[in-house]
Amino acid sequence: MEDYLEKVPGFVERIKAIQEVILTNIVLIGQIPAPTYKERKRAEFFLDRLSEFQVDECSSDEYHNPIGIIRGTDNDTPPIFVVAHLDTFFKEDIAYHYTLKKNYLSGPGLLDNSVGVGVLVSLPEIFRALDLRFKSDIVLAGVVQSIGRGNLRGMRSLLKTWPGPIRGGVCIEGFELGRLNYFSDGMIRCEIDCVVGLYDDTKEKRRANAILILNEVINQTLQLSLPQRPRTKIVIGKISGGFNHGKIAPRAKLGFEVRSDSDDMLKSVFGEIKDIVDGIDHEHDVSLKLKTVSNLRATRLQFNHPLVKSAAGVIKNLGIKPVGQPTESELSIFLSHGIPAVTLGVSRGKYMLMENATMEIEPMFKGIAQIIGVIMAIDSGVCDG
Repeated sequence: MEDYLEKVPGFVERIKAIQEVILTNIVLIGQIPAPTYKERKRAEFFLDRLSEFQVDECSSDEYHNPIGIIRGTDNDTPPIFVVAHLDTFFKEDIAYHYTLKKNYLSGPGLLDNSVGVGVLVSLPEIFRALDLRFKSDIVLAGVVQSIGRGNLRGMRSLLKTWPGPIRGGVCIEGFELGRLNYFSDGMIRCEIDCVVGLYDDTKEKRRANAILILNEVINQTLQLSLPQRPRTKIVIGKISGGFNHGKIAPRAKLGFEVRSDSDDMLKSVFGEIKDIVDGIDHEHDVSLKLKTVSNLRATRLQFNHPLVKSAAGVIKNLGIKPVGQPTESELSIFLSHGIPAVTLGVSRGKYMLMENATMEIEPMFKGIAQIIGVIMAIDSGVCDG
């Protein structure tokens, strides 16, 4: 058995001994609003905290990703990247209040991804508590403009501008403990905007209803024949429109994603949806505009890759069942650059995208131990072949 596999279970209680530091970081970071494109204050706090923990270097790259570097013992060995996205789905106008109880922590944006960022910024103190040094430099990066319209721009820029090779990567997400993401579906995220004209009471009965027009788009889209192989699906995620209950909606918007493990199938299904939109636009007195918000190519490691097998071994050795599933995250950018990487979840919880998102505290210590174990596995050379 590899040395790191034997050591990891013993880390759990030692990590638990510094839980106050970790939970404090999660709360302080989580209570700083960070909607996509407005992560500056959270990024500044991230750097300040790393400076307090005396990492060897602190700076921001040209895309304003905050980065801390812990120097390794071998200058000739490429660095290991550990990343978490700074942005959350919540806007600035809500109450960013966190509640800490004996067994759980709750608050907006907690699981996606304040827990991940709080653990990331705590790693220097965790390494000290575990008396760990690595051959590789450890690069701790909080990436901006990740989710939604951000389209992973912070991560794309970070890897595009990094001056040398990268040994491997670990992406940290707050949810869910046991996840082992090592492949990413191709994805096209789109919005359809339907406008039926300026509001006019005298023409209301004759005017089309924007919501019903989009409903027709949905109906025709769901009639498309999708293959089981390559695995392909369409996710209808958002719809909005109208002014009140008693007036025909003059405008509405639909948000959806097409996902597939085949880029060719992804393009084919997107083309069919575009034809549906063009046809409905032509047949009705409306304006339908289809816009691509973000996109990813399908990328993956194989399950027999040494990093995946090692990560699965670490997770199992902590008494957790690893679950493989696709993800549309920073992982895909690592893999598209030919850098072996995995995404891991820190803890368990519920209400992920709600203001009262809740994390169980006790599982977090195993979640952090697995992250340490995977970093140790990469440092031992599992990505070097």
